[in-house]
Amino acid sequence: MATIQQVAEAFATHRYSEVYPFLHPQVTWTLVGAARLQGRDEVVVACEGALERMARSSKQFLRFKTIASADAVVVDAVTRYVDQLWQSSFISSCDILEFTQGNLTAITSYTAAVDPDTLD
Repeated sequence: MATIQQVAEAFATHRYSEVYPFLHPQVTWTLVGAARLQGRDEVVVACEGALERMARSSKQFLRFKTIASADAVVVDAVTRYVDQLWQSSFISSCDILEFTQGNLTAITSYTAAVDPDTLD
């Protein structure tokens, strides 16, 4: 059985199929400034849509830090995405994942495009 840290890191690295078995039926996913998804089905549809959009790009994690407690995990990452035309985008993200009895019950995601010259 995966630990909550492993589940959170799978989510943050877009390995969503590894996360699906741990989604609580009433899970919520708040994409700060964009949307709030309710329930396992909405979260799975959003994850699959994200995978489709990312299918034609590569990704490289420039930063990946995890902080875990007994019932929550925070993943802070900066990812470089490169599309088919070799154009790069840099995204900073922070996911806060909350668990109850091993089930993922709440996700809060903050994302922003960043200038690569400001990264340390």
